[in-house]
Amino acid sequence: MTSTLRRTVSTVVAAIAATGALVLASPSAAHAAACSAGSGVTVVVDFGSLGGGVVTNCYPGDPATGLAALTGSGFTVTGTQRWGLAFVCRINGKPTAATEPCVNTPPASAYWSYWHAAPGGAWTYSSSGASSFNPAIGTVEGWRFGSGQQPSITAP
Repeated sequence: MTSTLRRTVSTVVAAIAATGALVLASPSAAHAAACSAGSGVTVVVDFGSLGGGVVTNCYPGDPATGLAALTGSGFTVTGTQRWGLAFVCRINGKPTAATEPCVNTPPASAYWSYWHAAPGGAWTYSSSGASSFNPAIGTVEGWRFGSGQQPSITAP
């Protein structure tokens, strides 16, 4: 193999590797904001009472359930030992295991309440669990830890 051919092959391999790295990085970067109109379901998680802020991510596409929108937009979820993921106990590790062991359902004063809204619209408390609700593309899903308050921001 000539030195010119080796350089060309090396350049092509480097370009492919760089392109591959960009493609692999794109999905996580796409989650970090509200969805653009009609592109997916926006997910808002209000960590305010747990010492955090409000995080807004995007589930690109049409999730089958609210739980799929929550996890598919980049949040980690822990259910309870008794009910599994049918009852969301922790989002991104909050509250901590020292505060809530996630054995059974948490008390009414300290749980993740689940909400729905249209972009810019009023929040509506969910009458269904996240495992059985099917959010429509273009809507907003909201979560807030506490005693059942709606997220502290307007639905983006």
